[in-house]
Amino acid sequence: MNAREEILDRVRAALADATPAPEPVVSPAGAGGEDPREVVLDRFAERVADYRAQVVRCAPGEVAAAVAAAVPDRARVVVPDGLAAELVAGLAPEQLVADDGLTADQLDRVDAVVTACRVGIAETGTIVLDHEPDQGRRALSLVPDRHVCVVRADQVVPDVPDAVALLDPQRPLTWISGPSATSDIELSRVEGVHGPRTLVMVLVEAEGG
Repeated sequence: MNAREEILDRVRAALADATPAPEPVVSPAGAGGEDPREVVLDRFAERVADYRAQVVRCAPGEVAAAVAAAVPDRARVVVPDGLAAELVAGLAPEQLVADDGLTADQLDRVDAVVTACRVGIAETGTIVLDHEPDQGRRALSLVPDRHVCVVRADQVVPDVPDAVALLDPQRPLTWISGPSATSDIELSRVEGVHGPRTLVMVLVEAEGG
């Protein structure tokens, strides 16, 4: 018997009394393969909160009040041109700042920005902006210290591939997972260095669900 045969004999002997691994259970197609909508939304809210963002869940009729409550009293809030007026109806007119080509210094002097988004990703707690008119140019979501982002429940998808399928790669895309943060060599976390220090996600759920 050569060395190879001796090794194989030892392996066979060791496996002789081993219990076979159970066959994996495969669910039939269409039988629970997709998460219920409420599970996806719960996961999204949980993952967003894991990134130290604030999460507010509300019905469509409550969104204006939720947005107003998400910014400090008398805060100056920049609003993209295409944002639906009803989303900021709870703010006083004198609080609202139109983006008419504001410079970085001018944006730095406002307190907050309110935007919509393109898609939310439940598995990663990520909000993606493609900078359509209801989201404004990229600087709006990067310079002000507080970002209030309104996400409709029907914009939330389970995972990254689902989101990518909805996004136009020709558009500028900003992927946001929590407030801006960085760490030094000792891993001391500092927020607000490269973008908003506070992210508030207002998740607008369908009535009764």
